[in-house]
Amino acid sequence: MINITNLEKVYRTDEVETIALNKLSIEIKKGEFVAVMGPSGCGKSTLLNILGLLDDPDAGSFVFNGTEIAKYNERQRAELRKHNIGFVFQSFNLIDELTVFENVELPLIYTGVKASERKQKVDEVLEKVQIMHRRNHYPQQLSGGQQQRVAVARAVVNNPKLILADEPTGNLDSSNGNEVMELLTNLNEQGTTIIMVTHSEHDARYSHRIIRMLDGQTVTENILI
Repeated sequence: MINITNLEKVYRTDEVETIALNKLSIEIKKGEFVAVMGPSGCGKSTLLNILGLLDDPDAGSFVFNGTEIAKYNERQRAELRKHNIGFVFQSFNLIDELTVFENVELPLIYTGVKASERKQKVDEVLEKVQIMHRRNHYPQQLSGGQQQRVAVARAVVNNPKLILADEPTGNLDSSNGNEVMELLTNLNEQGTTIIMVTHSEHDARYSHRIIRMLDGQTVTENILI
């Protein structure tokens, strides 16, 4: 699904040059669950931003589903992103003024899905993540674990080929965190490819493979299954 070769990303200011990715090469197969780990500043977030088509590399190759997209412009990246990628963030990133239903519905509106079809899709995914009983509540009326379930529902409502999860349990206690990890595992078992950035060795053990990064490069890979 993803093949990255010699990827480079450098951030420059007037006085400082920071190498975020240094000739990074990785491959992610369709249906994998991959955890990316490493110390702060090692390039994990930069990699996730590029994988999510939120940023572009300075050099190297990025092939997604057989298409080279390293040189895509913002419009091309946005179009590819909204049809193929779902995001789960540590801070949930829900819109406080919208209900659970309306938050999950947003990606379908962006992709032009009809209202009747939107309702069916949202209801199905809310049932899947076991948050249907909260469909008319607002985010601030939910626990952290419930908010993350809504965020996962929003990420998968468009049936994306890829989910990118950035510290998905970082703001949760262990019980709610385990529930979210089980939810991601179930989605992966149904065929969704997942790439998760985490500092948690416990969460990483839910994955098939752990990629460890340092100074913008991969240093080790551990296969867990």
